[in-house]
Amino acid sequence: MRSRLEFIITGILFASLWASASIAAKFGLRSVEPMVLFSIRFLVAGMLLLAYAYGVQKQPLPDRTAWKQLIIFSLLNTSLYLGFFIVALTQVAAGIGSLATATNPLFIGVLSSLWLGRNLGGREWVSLFLGLVGVAVASFPLLQQPGTTVLGLALLGLSMLSYSAGALYYRRVEWNLSRTAINGWQVLMGGFTIAPLAFLFHQSPNRFDTTWWASLAWLIFPVSILSVQLWLKLLRADAVKASFFLLLCPVFGFAYATWLLDEPFTLYTFGGTVLVLAGLYGGQQPVKQK
Repeated sequence: MRSRLEFIITGILFASLWASASIAAKFGLRSVEPMVLFSIRFLVAGMLLLAYAYGVQKQPLPDRTAWKQLIIFSLLNTSLYLGFFIVALTQVAAGIGSLATATNPLFIGVLSSLWLGRNLGGREWVSLFLGLVGVAVASFPLLQQPGTTVLGLALLGLSMLSYSAGALYYRRVEWNLSRTAINGWQVLMGGFTIAPLAFLFHQSPNRFDTTWWASLAWLIFPVSILSVQLWLKLLRADAVKASFFLLLCPVFGFAYATWLLDEPFTLYTFGGTVLVLAGLYGGQQPVKQK
C-alpha cells in the first residue's frame, strides 16, 4: 500500500464491516437455519464477484495451477473455517465466537514464523498480548454463561486455525488472478461445499421474509464482497500486521450489539476496548531496522 495511514484506514474499515457479519447473521437466523443462510450468501456473492471479474475486468480463466490454489484456499478460508465454526456454536455459549476471532492474530503470528519466516518482534508480541487480554476482559461476562463444552471449544480452535492458515496461504501464493476473481471463486466453492450441509442439518422450516432478505443483502455486499476484498489487500501488504485488526472485530461487535440488540456495555467492555486499542496501536508501529 502507498502509506501506513492507508493501511490503518483500510484495516479499521475491514474490521468494522467484518464484525457486522455476526449481527446481520443474528437477524437472518431468526428466519432461516444457519447452513441455509451461509450457503445462499456464498453462492450469490461468488456469482456476483465472478460476473464482475469476467464480464467487466475480462480476467483469464484459472489454469490447472490456479484451480489447485483456489481449492486449497477455499477449503481453508471458507469451508473448514465455517463448517467447524457453525457446528461449534451449537456447543459454546453465545459470544464466545467473538472471543475466538481475536485468537487469529496469535495463530497467524506463530504460523508466519514457521511458514513464512516472518518473526514477530518484541513490541509485536507485547501488543498482541495486550490485545488478547483486552478481548478476554471484554468477553469475561460471556464466559460465565452455561452451555460451553470442551468439544465446542476444540472445534472453535480448529475453525480459527483453518482461517489463519488460509490467510497465510493466500499471502504465500503467487496468484495470476485478480483479488475479485480469487474472492469470487473461493466463496462460490465454499457455497457449494456448505449447501449439502443445509439439507443434512435441516430441522425447522425456513421463512424467506424481509428480515432474511435484509440480512442476506448485508452479508453479501458489505461483508462477503467489500470486507473480504479489503482483507486480501491487507494480507498482501503484511499478513502479521493485518491480523492485528482482527482484534478490533469483537470491539465493533460489542458496539453493534449494544446499539442494535440492546446488549449491555459494561466496565469489562470499556476496559477491554482500551487494552485492544493499545495493542492495535503498538502492533501497527513501524519495525525499526537494525
